Amino acid sequence: MTLTATDRAILEVIRAIPEGEVRGYGEVARLAGLPRGARRVARLLSAQHDDLLPWHRVLRSDGRIAFLEGSEGHLEQVRRLCAEGVVVTRGRVRRETRAVIDDLDALLWAPPR
Repeated sequence: MTLTATDRAILEVIRAIPEGEVRGYGEVARLAGLPRGARRVARLLSAQHDDLLPWHRVLRSDGRIAFLEGSEGHLEQVRRLCAEGVVVTRGRVRRETRAVIDDLDALLWAPPR
């Protein structure tokens, strides 16, 4: 399979996900410069056979594992995530939600909470 520059950017983002953390398909796409490219990320991952690629750290936007529950892929993803200390409950990883602050001024001048 010949990789495009976009494919390589997606794989680079996935490789940069720290151990014990997860990202959504759409989040990976945005970080790779491909807004609304979640499906492309999923297709690319399904075609990869790189044993060193931390594919297991990529989930649906709601924290669910995309594989059919009980399937070999699902069980492997759960096993890998748990080995990294990620808590998986009924096929889902609860992620902390926090506001993303794009502007330093907004951070510095925001009213106190």
